[in-house]
Formats: sequence, structure tokens, C-alpha cells
Amino acid sequence: MTTPRELISNISEGKFKAAYYLFGTEDYRIVEAEKFLARQFLPDLQLTTNYREIDARLTSRADLTAELASLPMLGERQVFAVSNFQHYSQKDVEQVLKLLSPPDPNRVVIFRSPSSKAPKKNSAFYAAVSRAAEPVEFKRLTDIEMRRRITFRLQKNGINIEPEALRMLTGLIAGDSGGLESEIVKLLNYKEKGDLVEVADIEKISAGFEVYNIFELGDFVVAGETSRLIRMVRMLIAKGNNPVTLVTLLQQHFICLYLVKNGRKPLPRREFLIPRFRQQAAGYDNERLQQIIIDIAETDAEMRRTGIKQPILLEMLLLRLAGERK
Repeated sequence: MTTPRELISNISEGKFKAAYYLFGTEDYRIVEAEKFLARQFLPDLQLTTNYREIDARLTSRADLTAELASLPMLGERQVFAVSNFQHYSQKDVEQVLKLLSPPDPNRVVIFRSPSSKAPKKNSAFYAAVSRAAEPVEFKRLTDIEMRRRITFRLQKNGINIEPEALRMLTGLIAGDSGGLESEIVKLLNYKEKGDLVEVADIEKISAGFEVYNIFELGDFVVAGETSRLIRMVRMLIAKGNNPVTLVTLLQQHFICLYLVKNGRKPLPRREFLIPRFRQQAAGYDNERLQQIIIDIAETDAEMRRTGIKQPILLEMLLLRLAGERK
């Protein structure tokens, strides 16, 4: 298996595999890696015409194999990006993968799955894909990776950040690379060369930032602010955040409330939010917090097994939770 760092290094040097399988818990990094692969492999003039994006949920296996069987004209390069590849049956998956042999030096095929559908590494699907394509797993960023990226980007623009502000921003981002990028851009627009980013700046800039701040989503639930809650969740989804991922993070938020209310530490990387968790948890008793955690888990399961659209189920859950706080 290739790591994301190795992937970037290899393709930057012009070393490409015939096929890749991108998966993991970080949807933003997966999509960005796919775009980077396409830009590096295809000449500028071919990027708009020879970069083909295909959603397996909307494309039959026969149509996909017909696409992959087509040959580029005059030796031009091609990139096929197949999202939701796990949607196909095992038989269909193996039929598609047969088209990758022998490899075509003028073609790169990128298969990917969203975080909510990431396969188990002992599954038949993963075994088949990893034999034919190079698997690359994208995990959430570690605290060290986030701090390095934040510090590097700010210092590159002549801006420093105090340690406590860096710790707070790292905790708020919680490993999400999309959120990290957005927060850095906000700070670069807010601060000037020679400035120092302080805790007050993080509180002012990040507290109202509705991109990937599950803690603020929790604030709206606890405060019963239904209109702001729905606006925020729709914005999060519109920016590419998966509803299942949001439900998971919301459940983690309420688990933290329960833990802190009972004198225990919250989940990792959230210690700096203990005062905030304690204040929110004061509005619930243990029995209600336990029931909320169960309700969120049931919504998560329902998202995976029913035909109801996931965003609708998420909004219904949030309205129920926020409605009782009014």
C-alpha cells in the first residue's frame, strides 16, 4: 500500500501506476489527490477533454467497461476517475478490473470510495481491487501534521501563531484537512505580515465559521437554534461533507458531554473544550444524554439501510434534538 505522502512524491516525479484505489476516512484529501493525479498526468490542453469522471451508482458496469475499453486518439493520455466503485457487485468489480491488464501507459484509472463506504481490508472487494490497483488510504491528519501545516503556511506569509492559539485551532479542526485549509485562508485574509495570531483571533475567526466545526453544530443543538442549525448543516453538506460523517461527529460530541458531566476526560484531542462541554452538559441529565447517543446511532444505522436521503434524515435528527431545547 502506498501512503498519501509517497503518492504525492511519486507522481510529482512523474512515476504513475496504471490504476489507483483511493479510500479512507478523509473525503477531502481523497478528492484533492484525485485532482492532483489528473493534473500531473494530463497535459493542460488535454485536462478538460481527457479527464472523465464516472459515478458507479449512475453508470452500469457495461457502460463503464465500454468507456475503459475505448482507446485515446493519436496516443493522447486519459484519466478515468470512478467514484463509488464499491457500489458494483463483486462479479462486476472483477470484470472491470480485468480491463486494467495489460496496463496502458497512456491511461490512469482512479477508483475511489467515500469514507462512509470504506471497505474492510479483509473483504473480497478490497483484495480484488488491491491486486489490480495501487491502494492509498487517506486518514485524518494527526495533531503534529496539522500544527506543522498551520505553522508553515502562516510563517511563509510572515505570520506567527502563539502556542495556545495553535493548540486551540488544531483541536477545532480535529484532523479535517478541508477545514484546516479553510481556516488557514481565513487567518491569512485576517492577519497581515508581521502579526501574531492569538487565542482571541481563533475565537473570533473560527467560532462563527460554518465549514466543518461540529462543536458549533452542537452549540446550535443545545441552544435550540433550529434555523441556524439547518442553515449550517446544509452549508456543510453543500461543501462536500458527508451526512454520515457529520452524524458520527455529532455522536462523538454528545459522548464528550456525557464523559465530562461524569468527571471523565472527553475523547482524544478535545481536552481544551472541557469548560465548553461542561457548560453544555449542564442542560441535560445522564439519562437524556444516553438516549441522545442512542438516537444518533439509530439515525446512523438508518442512513445506511433505508432509501430515505441521508441529508433529510440528518435534518430530522437535528430538529428533534434542538426542538426539545426550546
